[in-house]
Amino acid sequence: MSITPLMPVYPRCDVRPVRGEGCYLIGERGERYLDFASGIAVNLLGHGHPKLVKTIAEQAATLMHTSNLYGSPQGEAFAQRLVDNTFADTVFFTNSGAEAVECAIKTARRYHYANGQAHRHRIISFDNAFHGRTLGTISATSQPKMRDGFEPLLPGFTVVPFNDLDAALAQIDDSTAGFLLEPVQGEGGVTPATQAFLQGLRAACDEHGLLLILDEVQCGYARTGTFFAHEHYGITPDIMAVAKGIGAGFPLGACLATEEAAKGMVFGTHGSTYGGNPLAMAVGQTVLDEVLAAGFMDHVKAMGARLRAALEQLIPNHDDMFEDVRGMGLMLGVRMKDAYDARAFVGHLRDRHGLLSVSAGQNVLRILPPLVIEESHIAEAIEKISAGARTFAAAKAA
Repeated sequence: MSITPLMPVYPRCDVRPVRGEGCYLIGERGERYLDFASGIAVNLLGHGHPKLVKTIAEQAATLMHTSNLYGSPQGEAFAQRLVDNTFADTVFFTNSGAEAVECAIKTARRYHYANGQAHRHRIISFDNAFHGRTLGTISATSQPKMRDGFEPLLPGFTVVPFNDLDAALAQIDDSTAGFLLEPVQGEGGVTPATQAFLQGLRAACDEHGLLLILDEVQCGYARTGTFFAHEHYGITPDIMAVAKGIGAGFPLGACLATEEAAKGMVFGTHGSTYGGNPLAMAVGQTVLDEVLAAGFMDHVKAMGARLRAALEQLIPNHDDMFEDVRGMGLMLGVRMKDAYDARAFVGHLRDRHGLLSVSAGQNVLRILPPLVIEESHIAEAIEKISAGARTFAAAKAA
């Protein structure tokens, strides 16, 4: 048998973590890595956070899972807190971001069905987006690397250029249900929506009776310095998908919606075996306690500003390699010049300098540290990036 026991769909590197301590991962040989990837924007409280560890142990010893056929005091309490702190009136809990986006798509289509307009099913999405790996979520993208070999994809999606309001508005017709987008594209290159673009989409939804669906799986949950990224733009969505940071490492996601947008989601229209189980809800409550604690968002904003300034100061010293810095809060990207490959540089930083980061579209070095980083972690990361730039350039020139 030549296939590996783990289905070989990931190009796994030689880093093999067995333990985490705060902002560091430790490999099976004892090597330490400064983790500025955070499990791709997941571990917002770092590794081994004492309150989270305590919560999981206590809840696991009490009650881990029950069917959603029964009442859920834990889920009701957590959902109420999310409703109290967001635009939403109702929440459906999932296990992942892709499931949350799937629920958001179903909610949008069911809304128009409930209004007697089942023909309004088409969702306008945007290029360079990443919404997940299910057939539904890859149908909403235009990236061949996710779509090739999985055709025929699901109908009902039209993809237009990101940040092109005119192109989006031109696609509105009697079949349109709404827009689906990330306020800050993660996999697409850490690219924020422009103010005019996102506000224009909101206005178009209001004018035409469409739904604005935001995918805040990566950019939400304090990652950009506000609870959700759309707060920077002064707008609210009708439906929003959340995951990653909401569980800080535990599998958890959510679809949030207004009462109006969720009017079609009645008994029997959706479900999940594991979604919203007591263990997940306990984790979600503890993470939310930390995120909403006094000073947490201020810390993210301060560290984000410090990290961005340090990266911008770094660029003139390596202006042959780096172009610019983009992003918000602690979701930042450094665009690399075409002569250099961001994916290769990520590997170089990891293997030669002990810094974990992630590449993204448009040749971007993506930096997603835990939201609990301190100035010392930023200084260490900048030193590693600078040293890595020197050795990477020297290796390329050799």
